[in-house]
Amino acid sequence: QVQLVESGGGLVQAGGSLRLSCAASGRTFSSTAMGWFRQAPGKEREFVAAISRGGTRTYYQDSVKGRFTISRDNAKNTVYLQMNSLKPEDTAVYYCAAMVKPLISTPSPYNMDYWGKGTLVTVSS
Repeated sequence: QVQLVESGGGLVQAGGSLRLSCAASGRTFSSTAMGWFRQAPGKEREFVAAISRGGTRTYYQDSVKGRFTISRDNAKNTVYLQMNSLKPEDTAVYYCAAMVKPLISTPSPYNMDYWGKGTLVTVSS
């Protein structure tokens, strides 16, 4: 059992930055791979970034490579998503998710075992 709570969303102008945080509790945080997903209005939920249990492997959606960085601090039971050079097309509800099995490839939403409630990111043009 894992509980996840996202924070850090808000309204920013294009070109700006935000850092999302996801605080975990329950199951030992270091035993779970973590991912960020997003869902824009009228769109399917899509993968954004993921990080392995030990933080040694990361995966990114092509559209965010070079702009977003996922990281984790297992001592704080927290995963982060640093978002730079934000674009209007990044506007979405961002969800934190956990996967118990090892992360060996880019995950899809159905691969994740636990989800947070999401935090809204709005990027104005």
